[in-house]
Amino acid sequence: MRKKLVKKTSILIVIKTFYFTFAPVMKTKLLIWVAILSIGSMSRVQAQSDVDVSLKSDFVSDYNWRGLDLGNASIQPELSVGWKGLSLTAWGSAGLTGHKDDKREIDMTLSYETGGLSFGVVDYWTDEYDNRYFYYKRDSTGHAVEGFIAYDFGPVSASWQTFFAGRDYQEDSGKRAFSSYFELTAPFRLATCDWDATLGLVPWKSDYYDVGGFSLTNLSLRATKDIQITKSFALPLFGQVIANPASQNFYFVFGFTVKVL
Repeated sequence: MRKKLVKKTSILIVIKTFYFTFAPVMKTKLLIWVAILSIGSMSRVQAQSDVDVSLKSDFVSDYNWRGLDLGNASIQPELSVGWKGLSLTAWGSAGLTGHKDDKREIDMTLSYETGGLSFGVVDYWTDEYDNRYFYYKRDSTGHAVEGFIAYDFGPVSASWQTFFAGRDYQEDSGKRAFSSYFELTAPFRLATCDWDATLGLVPWKSDYYDVGGFSLTNLSLRATKDIQITKSFALPLFGQVIANPASQNFYFVFGFTVKVL
């Protein structure tokens, strides 16, 4: 009987010794792991909060780009994901009239912005020449790849774009044209509307822009006004007049934007 008591007492001593010796260590380790997991969770939340996602779509009466008439009434959705100045944007256009000349377009843009400076690459694709997206044959691909750089000075922003790959060749020589476009845009506010005045030009011969040399291709004035639908939802409406002195054409475009995110 006494031996059993001695054994029980010894076991209790060992248990108490283990508990008071190692329990604090285990508790400390547990607290460390909890802290690490908490910091990890906070880091993930912080990383997620640094990511900006935008989803919206324009509905336009006519598709006009840099003074060029590219289609009739169209829907033009845009999805953009940004992180610390770096952004990836998918933009598309699809005709709404059912006309045989309605085209589909998908543009992918990778860009970086810091301060007022932004630069990047745009891959334009249209089914005008071939309806296969993953098709890059020189004479019939629907892709044209452009590099751009822009700077926002505040009262005015300036940008330069040049095609360096894809469908951009001179028809008479077959040589790459490096078609380029320069634009100045001045935003201002007047009579409860936000306005943008734009001047765009092509510096040298380009079959892409259908000009034989230095040409003024885009003079435009755009007005935008938010129409408050509910307390939390506003619908931006815009109207734009566009003149292309090089082609002697004049356009008026009306549209609105639906923003989801």
